[in-house]
Amino acid sequence: MSGHDQREPEAELTLLDATMIGMGAMIGAGIFVLTGLAAEISGPAALLVFVLNGVVTAFTGLSYAELASAIPKSGGGYAFVREIFDDFGSFIMGWMLWFAYMIAGALYALGFAPNFLELLHVYGVVAPPDQVGAVVIPLLGIGVPAKFVLAFVAVAGLVALNAASTAASGSAETVFTIIKVSILVVFVAFGFFSAGGGETSFTFQNFDPLFPEESGAFSILPAMGLTFIAFEGYDLITTVTEEVENPRENIPKAIFLSLGATVLVYLLVVTVAIGTLGAEELAAAGEAGIAAAATSFMPTGVPLIQNGGALIVFGAVFSTITALNAVVIASSRVAFSMGREGQLLPSIGRIHYRFGTPFVAVLLSAVVMLGSVVLPTQSAGNMSSLFFLLSFIVVNVAVIRLRRKRPNMNRPYEIPYYPIPPILGIALNGVLAVVLIWFLVRTDLLALLLSVGWLAAGGVMYVALNRYRARGTDDDPTAGAPTVDEPAEE
Repeated sequence: MSGHDQREPEAELTLLDATMIGMGAMIGAGIFVLTGLAAEISGPAALLVFVLNGVVTAFTGLSYAELASAIPKSGGGYAFVREIFDDFGSFIMGWMLWFAYMIAGALYALGFAPNFLELLHVYGVVAPPDQVGAVVIPLLGIGVPAKFVLAFVAVAGLVALNAASTAASGSAETVFTIIKVSILVVFVAFGFFSAGGGETSFTFQNFDPLFPEESGAFSILPAMGLTFIAFEGYDLITTVTEEVENPRENIPKAIFLSLGATVLVYLLVVTVAIGTLGAEELAAAGEAGIAAAATSFMPTGVPLIQNGGALIVFGAVFSTITALNAVVIASSRVAFSMGREGQLLPSIGRIHYRFGTPFVAVLLSAVVMLGSVVLPTQSAGNMSSLFFLLSFIVVNVAVIRLRRKRPNMNRPYEIPYYPIPPILGIALNGVLAVVLIWFLVRTDLLALLLSVGWLAAGGVMYVALNRYRARGTDDDPTAGAPTVDEPAEE
C-alpha cells in the first residue's frame, strides 16, 4: 500500500483540548436533568451520590491512564484490548464501544433539540416546545417533528466539522465546554452569595437530616445507578490518543484533570441546588430541578439573560452540543482504529489525504447515529449504559493482563496500590452491570433484546470479514507478505 494510503493522524490537540473532550462529554445534560431526580430518591444525600459515583469512576480512570501511557494508540478501550486479547475478543470490544458511542450521540442530539426549542421560546421566537408543529420537508411533502430535524442538523453540522478538521473540532469542544462550565460557575456563585438574603437563600440547614427517614442511607444506591451515566466521558480522551501532543504524558493528565474538575463542578452545583431550593422542592421540579433553583435566587431582567432559568437552559444547549461533538469524535476513532487493524473494511481505517481526518469513519458513524434516533430514548440509554459498563470491566481486566504478560513494558504512568484499583473497578462495575441487566429483564426487554441482537450482528460481521480477507489472500498470493516498507518481523 502506498504512503498516500498510510497517512497517520496528526497530533493537533493540546492537553487543554484533550481535557475538554472529557469534560465536554461528562458535563452533558446529566447534571441539569438528573440532580432533581436523584434528590427525589435520596433527598439531601444526593450530594453523596455524586461523590461516591466519582470514586467508583476513578478506579477505572486509573486503568485507562496506565493503558494509555503504555499503548499510545487511538481507539480507546478497543486499542488496549486489541493489544492484549485475541482477535475475536478485541473485535467484540470495539463493536460494543462503537455502538455505545453512537447511541449516546443519538441521545445527546435528541436532548439538544428540546433545550434549543426552549431557549428560542424564552426569547419569544417560537411557541413552547410541546406546541411546535412538524416541519414539512420540501418536495416530499412529509411532516417531520421539529426535534428530529434539529437533531439531524446538530449531528450533520458536527460531522461536517469533524470530517473537515480535527483541530477545528477540538477547538470547538474547548470553547463550548468553557462556556457551559462558566455558566455553572455563575450559578454556583449566585447561589452562595444568596446566603442570608432574599426569599430563597443558601443554607446548610437544608442538608439536615441528610438521609430520608423512610429509606435511610440505602437510598443512595438506586440514585447512584441513575446518575452513573453522568460520569461516563473521560474514556473518550483515549480515543484520540494519536492526535494529542505528547500522549504518553498528556492523556493520563487529561483523564485526571477532566475527572477532578467534573466532580468538583458537580458537587458545587448539587450543593447550591439543595442548599437554596431544598431537597423536596428540587425533587418536585424533577428534570427541571437546576433551572428551578436558578430561577429562585438569580436576578431577573438582566439583559440577554432574562432570568436564572433561561441561563440554565442556555447552559443545557451547550452541554448537549459539546457531549454530542465528543461522541462524534470518539465513535469515529473507534471505527477508524478497527478499520486500520483490519477488523472493519480497510477504507474505514484510512486518513483522508486532504483533510487529515478519518473521513469515512466519521461519515459511517454519523449514519448509524442518525438511524439510532428512531429508537425509544429509554431503551437506547439503557443499551449505551450496559455496553459502557461491560467495556469498563474489560479495560480493568486488560490492565491486569498486560502487567502479567509484559511486566517490563514502558509505563510512564503506573496505577498506585496495584492491583487493588482495577480489582475494585471490576467488582463495582460488575455489580452495576448485573443490577442493570436485572432491571432490563423486568422493565425494558426491548433494550436487552437489541443489545443481544447487536452483539449477534457483530459475530456475523466478524465471520463475514474474515471470509472476505481470506478470499482476498487466495486471489492475491502476495497479500499479507512483507513489503519494502514493512520488513518481516524476526
